[in-house]
Amino acid sequence: MLIDSHAHLDSERFNKDRDRLIKDLRREGIEYVITSGSSMNSSMEALKIARKYDNIYATVGIHPCCTDEMDENSIDELRKLSKDKNVIAIGEIGLDYHHMNVPIEVQKKWFKKQIELAKEVGLPIVVHDRKANQDTFDIIKEHMDERLRGVLHCYSGDVELARKYVEMGFYISISGPVTYKSATKLKQVAKEIPLKYLFVETDSPSLTPGPAGRRRNEPLFVRYVAVEIAYLKGVDVDMVEKITTNNVKKLYGI
Repeated sequence: MLIDSHAHLDSERFNKDRDRLIKDLRREGIEYVITSGSSMNSSMEALKIARKYDNIYATVGIHPCCTDEMDENSIDELRKLSKDKNVIAIGEIGLDYHHMNVPIEVQKKWFKKQIELAKEVGLPIVVHDRKANQDTFDIIKEHMDERLRGVLHCYSGDVELARKYVEMGFYISISGPVTYKSATKLKQVAKEIPLKYLFVETDSPSLTPGPAGRRRNEPLFVRYVAVEIAYLKGVDVDMVEKITTNNVKKLYGI
């Protein structure tokens, strides 16, 4: 059984078939899906979905591209949401220097505050890092102590940086682009970072794996990610399934 460690099941692209899709997951070999918040509204929606289905867990947090909407009340609201038994992490949080619709200093401020919230409430963090590799690492390192743990979702850095995160006790999550021919850097990460530090994810409905064509991405397609990692490492896909699933359960306590 696999775990899709990061998806956005609250997306309107799932409105027509969300219920059927979720109910079919276990029959298709997907034990759990972690649906991630990226704004206050999506965090609340993620929690609603997790409360409704016993094979879904939620994370709550504000994506860097939405941090211009935050104030101290936002931290209070996230703190309240985090107390629900269905919430297993604070995220996705981090830095995004691709869209640049929010000033960098604003992104950094609320990334740091959400890290401190996670440490306060005793939950891991789910980190979004797009074109901000060094700043993201520096902030996490600055706040690192025995309370801080988490995963780099949809990892986009190189092997050397991944090794630094692993040394700090973080996990590296591999998504659909690992199946793309052009993704040489990500393929190297998937090949060289030991399985005991890897998650698999879809980030659905975005980032559909190559073998699935141009369809909307969905949690079932996480299997394509596991198959590619198995191929790159020269191991059986069952080993990838078992170890990555255990990794997710270990971090999140599920």
